[in-house]
Amino acid sequence: ARLLEDFPDPVEREKVRPEYQARLDMELGIINRMEFPGYFLIVADFIGWAKENDIPIGPGRGSGAGSLVAHALHITNLDPIQHGLLFERFLNPDRVSMPDFDIDMDIFRRGEIIEYVRNKYGHEAVAQIATTGTSAAKASIRNVVRTMGMPFKMGDVLAKLIPNELDITLDKALEKEPKLKDKYENEPLVRKVIDVARLLEGSAASVGKHAAGVLIAPGRITDFSPLHLGKDGVVSQYDKDDVEAAGLVKFDFLGLANLSIVQEAQSMINRRPEFKDKPFDIDKIPMDDAEVYKLFSSGATVGVFQFESGGMQSTLRTALPERFEDLVALNALYRPGPMDLIPTYCERKHGKTPVVYPDPRVEGVLKETYGIMVYQEQVMQVAQILGGYSLGG
Repeated sequence: ARLLEDFPDPVEREKVRPEYQARLDMELGIINRMEFPGYFLIVADFIGWAKENDIPIGPGRGSGAGSLVAHALHITNLDPIQHGLLFERFLNPDRVSMPDFDIDMDIFRRGEIIEYVRNKYGHEAVAQIATTGTSAAKASIRNVVRTMGMPFKMGDVLAKLIPNELDITLDKALEKEPKLKDKYENEPLVRKVIDVARLLEGSAASVGKHAAGVLIAPGRITDFSPLHLGKDGVVSQYDKDDVEAAGLVKFDFLGLANLSIVQEAQSMINRRPEFKDKPFDIDKIPMDDAEVYKLFSSGATVGVFQFESGGMQSTLRTALPERFEDLVALNALYRPGPMDLIPTYCERKHGKTPVVYPDPRVEGVLKETYGIMVYQEQVMQVAQILGGYSLGG
């Protein structure tokens, strides 16, 4: 049925059928061998229910968009073959790991979908997932000072000597901050505080609820996980890593306000008289609509998911995207690390510097991104071509 939707022309459909059938057979073989068909059917069921009840669902995000089976089941709206996405990035036949669809849904109606799942599979089988906050270096210092009845100012002074760096530990702080090291070596009370704080550092300090994760157990969830009662319902006391170790599968229900905005914008358009007989459907906008790319190239992207920051708007005005692939590449590059490659990408795109490939054999893989390795799929394909690895390795 999905092939009929995507290729209404019978001649074109028959031309692509062998490729799609081969891909479908490959994916189904892996899914069945890894015993995950139930996972796909559960996701397809609650997404289908959401769509039937006019709850906006995202077109597909993350590695799950690389599955043709997911596309056939209407879990995603992206054709992975047309977009060059790899199934092996989602479900690896050579490395057993749980499948994990990132499912965007209307943030204001997310609770309705979770309630549907509870009613379908039983409230005793469904729970949300815990998160555990650990005691960081500064908090550990302040907690020790408070517990030992020392002046607040002492804890504040010591905490402020710890560098404001991600994942900084007390040991690293002592190496990096001479003043802290001096106090530790010369003030016995400070040494005692830091030594005790080292014991607390990294220990569980708070319990919360995962923003998206939901468990659906094959029976009573108490047979698999301890629970506690949160303000919005039952929550597993396991975090996302413990859940997988216990053999449970989590489903990510990601609430996204932008989906609500898009639906409301479409409704506002369709209230206009000129759309009375032929309603506007955002999903029917052609992917090559020139006017859309003019707006992107002008940086007029306030309210556009992942393209609305000032830095991204500036990048768009420099890159001047002309096709969907340009937008995908810029979205992937605009994050710490690969962001440094954006100037090179823009210069190569505009012909200011030549496109260079690390090896002639990978030109077909890197041509779309002007010789720059942007996606994990490209890393996997280059390793396959140059190193002889399998895509599942």
